[in-house]
Amino acid sequence: MEFLVFLSLLTIGYLFGRMAEQRHFASIRERETEYRDVLAFSARFPPPTTDRIDAVLVDGNVVVAVDYFKMTAAALRNLLGGRVTSFETLIERARREAILRMKANAQAQGATQIFNVKLETSSIGQGASGQSFSVEVYAYGTALVPAKAA
Repeated sequence: MEFLVFLSLLTIGYLFGRMAEQRHFASIRERETEYRDVLAFSARFPPPTTDRIDAVLVDGNVVVAVDYFKMTAAALRNLLGGRVTSFETLIERARREAILRMKANAQAQGATQIFNVKLETSSIGQGASGQSFSVEVYAYGTALVPAKAA
């Protein structure tokens, strides 16, 4: 009986988690097209320019929860060793979402370029076995906003 409950939870976790993940990836692809004109660079400094610009700190933050299936798959992979591919898509979604939120912040301030882009990650909440319940990604950088003519 307990095994059937475990299998049921695993199946439900897989189906609903997969559905939510696919919807999120579709939303990300749509917004990446929307913000494609806001360029993000890891370069520390922008190229020299003769135009007046203002520099503004912009950021984007996201916390994505781990579904039951991913936690179970990661626990099994932990026993065997190797890549935890079920978490790779989770990290990818979180990273892309944080960058999109940073770009939205920059665009709202009139910027078209972001330099010195950095990403910070952390896990939030730990279970008794040391497994994370969610992952946070924080993206930040310096947005270049054309200065208003004085």
